[in-house]
Parts: sequence; C-alpha cells; structure tokens
Amino acid sequence: MNNLIRRGTGEVSRRHLLQMAGLTAVGGAGLTACQGGSKAGAAKGSGGSAGGSTGVFQAAYPYDAPPKGNFNLLPGVSEAITMGYIYDLILLPGAMYYWDAQKYYYLLADPSSAVSADGATLTYKVRPGLKWSDGKPITAQDVYTTWTLEYILGNAAFTYVDKVTKTDNMTVTFHIKSPAPIAEYYLLRAQIVSDAVYGQFMADAEPMLTSLTPSDDTALVKLNQKISAFKPKTVTASGAFNFDMPKVSNASLTLVRNPNGYGIDKVKFDTVVVSNGVSDTDVMPLELSKKVDYATYGFTVADVKEFTSLGYRILRPPTYFGGALFINYTKRSEFADKRARQALAYALDRNKIGEAAEGESGKAVQLMTGMSDVVVPKWISAADQAKLNRYKLNLGKAAELLTAAGWKKSGGSWHTPQGRLAQYDVKAPSQDADLSANAQSVQSQLNSFGFKITVVEEDVTQLGVDLGNGKFDLAIWTWGSAGNPFPTAALQADVLTYNYPTTKPHRGMDFPLQQDTTSVGKIDFGTAIPDSGSGPNPDSLKAKITTLARAFNELLPIIPLYDRYGNNPVNTKNITGWPADDDPIYKNSIYADNFVTILMYDGTLKPA
Repeated sequence: MNNLIRRGTGEVSRRHLLQMAGLTAVGGAGLTACQGGSKAGAAKGSGGSAGGSTGVFQAAYPYDAPPKGNFNLLPGVSEAITMGYIYDLILLPGAMYYWDAQKYYYLLADPSSAVSADGATLTYKVRPGLKWSDGKPITAQDVYTTWTLEYILGNAAFTYVDKVTKTDNMTVTFHIKSPAPIAEYYLLRAQIVSDAVYGQFMADAEPMLTSLTPSDDTALVKLNQKISAFKPKTVTASGAFNFDMPKVSNASLTLVRNPNGYGIDKVKFDTVVVSNGVSDTDVMPLELSKKVDYATYGFTVADVKEFTSLGYRILRPPTYFGGALFINYTKRSEFADKRARQALAYALDRNKIGEAAEGESGKAVQLMTGMSDVVVPKWISAADQAKLNRYKLNLGKAAELLTAAGWKKSGGSWHTPQGRLAQYDVKAPSQDADLSANAQSVQSQLNSFGFKITVVEEDVTQLGVDLGNGKFDLAIWTWGSAGNPFPTAALQADVLTYNYPTTKPHRGMDFPLQQDTTSVGKIDFGTAIPDSGSGPNPDSLKAKITTLARAFNELLPIIPLYDRYGNNPVNTKNITGWPADDDPIYKNSIYADNFVTILMYDGTLKPA
C-alpha cells in the first residue's frame, strides 16, 4: 500500500504501522491453488456486456491526487494514486486468496494455473476472453511485461523466482529456485499492467531479468528510477471500473464502469465514489451523513457506538495483528531471563487490554505463538496446541517467577536482580488511540502489580525509528502480519524486523536469536523463521511452523496482548447483500485480500 508513508491518525497511521512493522515481509507459506471460499458464491464470469442494476458504492480511502499522485499503477511505484482494495477493481491481479479456505479466487489468471508438484514451477495461464479498456486482448505478454518490470522494481517474488518465460501467447512460466508456497501468492496476487503502456521499458529491462542483474547495478537503478518517474495521463484498466478523469480531485474521485472490464455482467454498480479521508476523524462527518457505505479506518470505541446508534452494521473481520509489548534487552537486561518475560504475560490481563484498545474488536491473545490465534489451527495440530502455555492471568504465578529469577519486592515495589527499582518508560504511538489505550492499560496493571511505568507517547514515525535504533525501555507496537496469510511473515515482524542484525548497525530490541529451550531444544530464529516458509508444499511447512510456535510460546521475545479485529461500519440501507457475520469470507484480511472486491465481482453486493 503505497499511501502508508503519509501521516495522520486512524487509517493512515495504522497503515504506516503495518508497513513499518514489516507486515508485508517476505516469507510464509501458501496452499495449492483452486477456486472456492465464501458461502456467498464465487465469480464465474469474465468480460462481457454490462448487466444488472445500477447504483453507486461510496468508499473512503487516503490517496494523493495529482500532481503528487499519478496514474502509474505498476505495483511498487511509490507515488501512484493507489487505494488499497479499490485498486483491484481497476487492475486485476492474477488471483486473490481466501484466507480461511486457503484457496485462490482467480481473476486475470485462469483457474488451470498451477504450481508443479515439486514447487519449482508456476504455470500462469491468462484467462481467455479478457480485454483491456482500450479494447486490446489481455495476453501473456502483459503478464510477462509486468513481471519483467517487477524485477527492476525489486518485487519480493524474486527472492524465490530466477526465471520468467513467455511459453505461448496465453502462458507465462515462472521458475522458482527456492520452492516456497508464498512465491505462488506473490506471483498471483500482483496486479497486471498493459504491455501497450509499459512495453516501452522492455528493451532495457528484459536483458536485466535474463541475466539477473544485481539490484545495485547502476544501469538497473537508473531504469528503476525511469520506470518510477513514468506518469501516464490515463489508466488502461482490466477491472470492472476505471477513473473518470474529470472527477479526480483532492476531495474525492469517481470510478465508472469499464465496458470491457472483467465481471461487468455481474457487478451491480455503475459508479464507485471514493472520498479522500486522511484519518478516521476526517471520515466521521461523511459516515454520519451516510456518504460512506464501507470504510476500513481505525475508528475509536466511541465512534463505533455512534455508528451503531445510527443503524450501521459493524463488521469485525480479523486483521491478523494487534498490540504487543516490546522489550529492549540491551537497556533492560533483567528481562533476558525468560521467567521475567513469562511473569509479565501472567501479570497482564489481556482481556482488559484488548477491550480498552478496541472494545469488542480487541480479543485477548490466547495461544501466544507469535501468530494470530485465528490461523493457528491451520498450521498446528490439536495435540501440539495442547502443549502451549496460555499464560492466563495469575498474579501469584507472576510473583513466583520474578522471585525465582532473582527479583525482590519491597514496600509494594519490585526491584530487579541488580537491585534497581522496576521503573520503565513505555513508548506508544501518539496518533493511534487504540495503541495509546493499550499502553495506558499496561501502565495501570503493572503499576498495581508493583512496577513504576510511565507512558511516553511520540510520533508513529519516530517510534518506528526508535525501535530500530534501540532507543526505548519498553514499547507498545504492532505484532503479527496483516499483509499476507502465512505465519512466517508474522514471526518475522515479531522477532526479526526490529532486532539485530536487521537493524544493523543499531541493535534494535537486541533479543538473541540463538536460544536454548526446554520445549524444542536449540533454535536459531535467524535461520528458522525464513526457513519456515520453504518447502515444496504446505504440509512440509507445518512441522517447522509448529517448532517456531512452541519456541516463541516458551521464550516470549515480545508479549502479544490482543488480536485486533476490524470495526468497519457498513451502511446496509444503501448496500445489500453483505453475508452473515459467520461467513468465512470475513476471514480475509481487509489490508491484503479485502472481501469487498470479491463480493463485488461475484455480484453479491447490490444497491439497496
């Protein structure tokens, strides 16, 4: 999401947190591709004549209007006028992913696309009959051009892919040098652009991909800059909508039906109006006046109560991340003993913290594995889950562990084994009301337990820098991964992103990556986390992920506090067709494979 570098509160700061926390980091595991997912149905159509009823879908999303933002929508271009899930309505990805069913929802790619049994080859077949908005057919050349340019832009897929071949007019073959199911996700999930628009760069780019020119090569860097500086005046679209250019402004923009677009025989809307809301505060007046039908902003508990009183339905999909307590092991070496960290987990009422931060959308972490509780059953057997410590609230157990680790309590206050008062600053991002409330709850609970905690709020950007530089005692920050559905990415965000050597030359939180455990023996997180995403198929990853989860559960490098669920208001008086709350479509992350796109393409959502 290229908008993440912007500042503000609510939506923008949250999206910035996701980027800074490494939630779209390389790694993880996917599953073999096939169609399926929501009870509501699955897309069947391709491009065709317009059909269905007419209507307007009102959205809100932060974007940069021209001249700052531009219409170079090639994935990875930082100044593009992109809008999260709305982007998929304009440019089709090969497929989206059903996070619960662990299957693909095919769009530009034909459902016959598949990874070989050994995981070394993805055969990407273009769905027949698709056209660009300029009337040209969509072919393998468009996919080949897109991925050639993605090599120049440094797409994470090339961590795994070392060769791209246009096999025939409708097929591209990717050779995966390091088989990993996540590679399939990267390759299918990216939006494809038109060769007619971007083919001008291929004469320079193709030889670099063929020879795997290093990313720091001078000629490649210059070509990267040239591609990024390209500013087309219009967008050649493949999705159901395209920009209405006269109606793009700083306040709002309008998307109109693309006559050649995918799924227009099913999509029930003629227009999508996107209000440019930089923060949840900006969007509130629009919500209150019923000018937004759906929004993913980080609304406060008070906001949600007001929405409910006005008749909005609140959707609460998991986001696969939440608030956690980070520790600086250099400055606060008393926490090097795992018993001290375990004591913190026992001393904190995670139910209260989640409620303070997110109301009904803040659910206490139960399994303490470093990944969202929602995904644990997909990767860890019931027998291994039974071995996990739930760290249920137990102040007596917390005191027992601290005492065993050499801490002493005197006059109602804890002192470290070094004899220092257990006095700490806890930094939290000032722009995020939920994480600020999280910090306040931690402060209250630990002070009652005998610590002396002071909350220090600072700008979200500065706090991200401070975490990497090791300039904190304790901090409230995000954990987990909203960017893709695979555990490796979550564990990377938890343990590696703000830790040495990733933060080199700084030490970050400086948690030693090589550890001895009673649960799984010796482990090196620095190699075990990246390796947990490697293998020919998903089943080959489960043992690796289970080992990491058990080690994390014992060692608690960070203390996960709550799983954040969405608090997304929908105006059911304007839009109908929203599935029931228990529909598995809502297991999709709103920040990666947002269900609204799927529900539009399969015709489930309709104007009231």
